[in-house]
Amino acid sequence: MKGPWRPSSWRDHPVSHMPQDYPDAAELARVEAELRTLPPLVFAEEARTLTERLARVEAGEAFLLQGGDCAESFKEFSADNIRDAFRLMLQMAVVLTFAGGKPLVKVGRIAGQFAKPRSSAEETVGGVTLPSYRGDIVNGTDFDAASRVPDPDRMIRAYHQSSATLNLLRAFAGGGFADLYHVRDWTVGLTAGPAGDRYRELSEKISEALDFMAAVGVTPQTHPELSRVEMFTSHEALLLNFEEALTRREHDGWFAASAHMLWIGERTRRLDGAHVEYARGIRNPIGLKCGPTMEPDDLLRLIDVLNPDNRPGRLTLIGRFGADKVGDRLPRLMAATKAEGRRVIWSIDPMHGNTFSSNGYKTRPLDRILSEVRSFIDIAASEGVHAGGVHLEMTGQDVTECLGGARPVTPEDLSSRYHTHCDPRLNAAQALELAFLVAENLKAGRRRASQAA
Repeated sequence: MKGPWRPSSWRDHPVSHMPQDYPDAAELARVEAELRTLPPLVFAEEARTLTERLARVEAGEAFLLQGGDCAESFKEFSADNIRDAFRLMLQMAVVLTFAGGKPLVKVGRIAGQFAKPRSSAEETVGGVTLPSYRGDIVNGTDFDAASRVPDPDRMIRAYHQSSATLNLLRAFAGGGFADLYHVRDWTVGLTAGPAGDRYRELSEKISEALDFMAAVGVTPQTHPELSRVEMFTSHEALLLNFEEALTRREHDGWFAASAHMLWIGERTRRLDGAHVEYARGIRNPIGLKCGPTMEPDDLLRLIDVLNPDNRPGRLTLIGRFGADKVGDRLPRLMAATKAEGRRVIWSIDPMHGNTFSSNGYKTRPLDRILSEVRSFIDIAASEGVHAGGVHLEMTGQDVTECLGGARPVTPEDLSSRYHTHCDPRLNAAQALELAFLVAENLKAGRRRASQAA
C-alpha cells in the first residue's frame, strides 16, 4: 500500500460490504460523473481545523463527543429532527464541559451517514429471501424485490439531503440557537426523569454564572464565541463510489469533501482492502473501529498505513468490544500504541458490542453500554492513556430502542416507539445519563491528577 495513491486506487484492491450488483453500469458511471461536478459538502479548511481540535484531544486537553443516527433516512428527514439531534449534542456538551472541565470537540454522525455494512448479503422473512437493506443511499427498506435493487440515483438524493442538513446545522451553530445564554431553552423537549432534572439544575447553575459574567462585561457582544459553536460532521466511508466522486484536490493534498471526518468500520479494516486504501490518501481526520478480533500487531500495521507521519489529530481509534470483552482486549491495544509512541486518540463505541435481540427487536441494554464506558475510562487510566472520547448511536427523539435507563425502557416497551432503520439508538434521556457518567469520571480523573501534582 506504499504505491502511488489516487482517488480511484481503491478499485485495485479487494472490496467488501459494498453493492456489486448495480443493474446498469452505465447509469452508475453517469451518477458518479454528476457527483464529481457538484460543489463540496465540506471544505478542506474545515477538515484542517478539525484535525487541530483533535490534536488537542490526543494531547489530553479536550474530549471528543461523536454521535448521531445509526443510519440517516430519506423518509425521516426534517428540520425538527436535525434541530433535536443538534440540541442533544449541545446538552451533552454542556454536561461534559461544565462538569468534566474539558473543552469538547463535537462531531456528528450526520449529513452523510446513509450506508451500512451488513453481516449478511441477504435476509429471509416468511420464507422469502431478498438482498439486505444497505442504507438509503443504496436501496430501500421495504421488503420487496424492487426496493432492494441498488439504485445509483440514491447517491444524488443523499448528496442533496446532506447539503440541506449541513446548511441547517451551520445556521443553528452560528445563528443564535447555540448561544450559551440560551442554555435554559435547550431544556425544551426533555422528558421528565432524573437525567432531565439534573440537566435543568445544571443549566440553572450555568445561567447564574453567565449572569455574573454579563454583569462584569463578558457578553456575546464582547466575546462572540459564547453565541456560536463548532460542529463537525462524520460518517463511515463505506460506499467508495460516492467518496471518490466527492474527493477534491487542494494545495496540500486530497480531501474527502463529503464530511469533515470519515471512519473505517470493523468489517472493512482489511489492511490490503479498498477502504483502507482510500482512507490512507485523504488528509481528513480518520477514525478506525477496533473490535474484539483486533491484535496489537494488526493495529500497528494499520496505523503505519493510515498515519505514517504520526500526525496528532489524524487518527482516532474507536474501540467497540462489548462490556464482557473490553477488559480482556483493550489493554493490550492501548499498551501497544503507547509503547510504540503512536500519536492516536482512543475513543469508545459502547454500542455495537452490546447488541442482542429481545421480543423480536434488536436492542442494547443501557447498563452494558455504561459498563463498557466505565471500563474504557478505567483501563485508559491504568495504561496511562487519555480516555479521549465516546462514539454513540443516539437520537434527540424519545424512542424506545435501547433497554433500561433511569426512566426504564422494558422489553415490552420496544414496540411502542422503535423507529430505527438499522441499529438501536439511545434516546435523549439515556444519552444525557451517559454524558453525566462520563463527566463524573472526567471530573474524578481531574481531581486525582491535581492531587498527584
